[in-house]
Amino acid sequence: MSRSAKILEWQGCFIVRFAWLIVISSLLISGLSLYYVKDNLGVNNNSAEMLSPDLPFQKNTKRFEEAFPQDSDAIIFVVKTPTPEETAIAAAQLLSALENNSPYFESSYIPEDNAFFRQQALLYLSPAELEKLASNLTDAQPFIGYLTQNYNLTGLFEILTQALEQQDSVISQSLPALLSSINRAIIDTATNKSYHVSWQTILNSNSLANKTQRIVIAKPKRDFYSMMPATAAVEKAREITAQLSTGMADLTIDITGDVVLQHEELESIGDGAILSGIGSLILVLLILFRCFHSVKLLFATLITLLMGLSLTAGFAALAIGHLNVISISFAALYIGLGVDFAIHVSLHYRNGISKNYSNFIAIKKALHSVGFSLFLCALTTAIGFFAFVPTDYKGVSELGLISGVSMFIGLGLSLVFLPALLSLLHLKKAHAFESSEQTSWLQTAPLRHKKVIRIISLTLGVACLFATPYITFDSNPVNMRNPTSPSVIAFKELLTSTTDSPYALNALCNSTEEAHALAQRLKQLATVNSTVTLENLVAPDQEEKLLIIEDLNMLLGPQLSQFNGILTPSDTEKVLSKFQNTLNTILANNQSGIDTETLMTLNTSIEQYKISLQQSANPTQLNNALDNSILGLLPHTISTLSQSLGAYEFDLNNLPDYISTQWLSPSGIYRIMILPKQDLNIPANLKRFALDVQNVEPTAVGLPVGDLASGQAVVNAFLMAFSSSFALITVLLLFLLKSVHKTLLVLGPLILASLLTCSVNVLLGIPFNFANIIALPLLLGMGVDSGIHIMHCLHEQLEDNQHILQTSTARGVTFSSITTMSSFVSLALIPHFGISSMGITLAVGISFTLICTLVVLPAFSNKTITL
Repeated sequence: MSRSAKILEWQGCFIVRFAWLIVISSLLISGLSLYYVKDNLGVNNNSAEMLSPDLPFQKNTKRFEEAFPQDSDAIIFVVKTPTPEETAIAAAQLLSALENNSPYFESSYIPEDNAFFRQQALLYLSPAELEKLASNLTDAQPFIGYLTQNYNLTGLFEILTQALEQQDSVISQSLPALLSSINRAIIDTATNKSYHVSWQTILNSNSLANKTQRIVIAKPKRDFYSMMPATAAVEKAREITAQLSTGMADLTIDITGDVVLQHEELESIGDGAILSGIGSLILVLLILFRCFHSVKLLFATLITLLMGLSLTAGFAALAIGHLNVISISFAALYIGLGVDFAIHVSLHYRNGISKNYSNFIAIKKALHSVGFSLFLCALTTAIGFFAFVPTDYKGVSELGLISGVSMFIGLGLSLVFLPALLSLLHLKKAHAFESSEQTSWLQTAPLRHKKVIRIISLTLGVACLFATPYITFDSNPVNMRNPTSPSVIAFKELLTSTTDSPYALNALCNSTEEAHALAQRLKQLATVNSTVTLENLVAPDQEEKLLIIEDLNMLLGPQLSQFNGILTPSDTEKVLSKFQNTLNTILANNQSGIDTETLMTLNTSIEQYKISLQQSANPTQLNNALDNSILGLLPHTISTLSQSLGAYEFDLNNLPDYISTQWLSPSGIYRIMILPKQDLNIPANLKRFALDVQNVEPTAVGLPVGDLASGQAVVNAFLMAFSSSFALITVLLLFLLKSVHKTLLVLGPLILASLLTCSVNVLLGIPFNFANIIALPLLLGMGVDSGIHIMHCLHEQLEDNQHILQTSTARGVTFSSITTMSSFVSLALIPHFGISSMGITLAVGISFTLICTLVVLPAFSNKTITL
């Protein structure tokens, strides 16, 4: 008897003799482990810490965040309304609400709107734009002056009448646009729709300042030891936006940004995981019962798995102190691999009972049959996991340490606790699954058709090699997330923008001269739309522009200062009827230079409104709505114009701190923002933009650079880990099995299954990503484990006239694979693309691994069929 056999013989005797002590002690240790986990195992959800801080891009990012902390890990609010005035008002209200909720937000600001920018707004226009605006305002001066003194519907239509009757004397340039807007307001009010006349657009129709979308940025307070660190801030943000949206029709506020994307990602995973988890649990229980045909064995296996999870979590708490978003998947990996150990022990024990062995003999034979192969499986799989420990991908490094240790925990429980529990449960009777006489064509196929299987396997392997160049890694985490999530939709819309893209890059310089020179070089790139530096915030040609602004202020200033902004009611029906008479007269005499169709349409709309007014249950409310629709935004336009007429000459030294600190850090570091020219939803554009900028400035930082660098670090980590672990496993198998042929029998089917899995992913258009790449360690572990079990059974345990697919080992491998696959296949139904792709990859990979192990491996063995 070999030394290992003697050890297993002694172990069996010890377990049966001290079964109660082993079970009680194990349960007590597991309970203590859970208690320790409760207070000592946190969740670090900071994705920035998933990679080594020593990587160059991590150091560059840290430097930028220390210099300009206000923009790092921020929530982006995208405010959209039909008019620039409503957008500005809503953004200001949102900013005020955020500032009043300091327990949830560290800081908040609107990049393009503050008191300084409002006052100096006209200086930022080009000379041509300012000249055109001045011409429009000069033309509209009588109109504006009259309205400031007569701010009501009566005053508006009186000055409109004068404008129509006296051509080219009052607001002639803006009159057609104003009449069209008033017509729209009348129609929409009559049909109970919301609409506001945009006076800012009418007075300055082609200005880039007429933006109906504004960005508000807020830095949330987060708890990284919570599974969802930004929950409080995100919930408060949703509450604030809901309240604002209720108070303003046609207002849309989207919430996005990396923080919100991560939060909604966890929400979508959690929502789907609950149903997925329940479905998987029910499916696993049914499969295990089908496997064992015994409630006792099912119960023992589940208890062993739960204890393994408890002890592994305890080790994680003791060794690391926290889980990250990657290492939290240790539970899934442990269940997938740990159940394999328990199934093989339970099936071999059941096989002994079915042969009428005593409980003691059945346990000893089960340990003797699978003890060595389970040890070899645990050792090789642990090596595969431990290979990730020295990589730069800290998230997977911690997962490798936890999962590697968990393999030995699972091995110990399966070889000690599980037999002890089985000894106490004492399965008294079990029927054989299938006798050796009941041989089907399928069971003999691997040996009967060895030559055909070998040819097909080699052909498939070679064919799959042609697909390997098309294997890709998608480093953009946005593409992993639920595409229907509001934050993802908003984020992707921003990625099409050349001014508001969240994928803008940043570079740091030590002086204004250096920043200017670098910005000039960056602007020459085909993928760069523009650059922004502190120097760009100083408006050019100020002296020339200030002369124009001073003339405007002399013309409009006194009138604007007298405007009180209180909208007084009018006799709406009387006012409209009087204006209708004016229109009829003008149309009859063809006196106006305005398009006749415009006047006729307006006349018809007024008539329809008067009919709606007569039919309305509350005509006063309808008239007030019309007043607000036409004149409601005028005070904001007047106020904005009045502020902008107070512009003054300034230089870098005159910029307020709340602006300059966004571009010049207290330590004297200058920031350059680099905006993309192309749609960065397209992966090729994103990669080209990041690489182009890095070729000019290697230290540039931002999400595109971080995602590409993270993706490359992950790929390098997995390549290094898999190559080293594969080499170590190969050496270990050669040493322990002392046979090149047996080693190839274990590894060959695994290589073929891997090639087939990657090829199917290529055909399905599923790239590897940060989520589904985690499936690879599980497939490696299962492939090696299954290969060892089948190879060991073929050469050590196969009885006369018995075929490999009839053995309890083959049954164990089959049900272990099916159980693992069923626990993950439901992930494919979760709307999160990363998780669903992991479910698909696992389902495909486990299927190929099972087929290659049960069919290809025996076909390449030296065994021949016995008829």
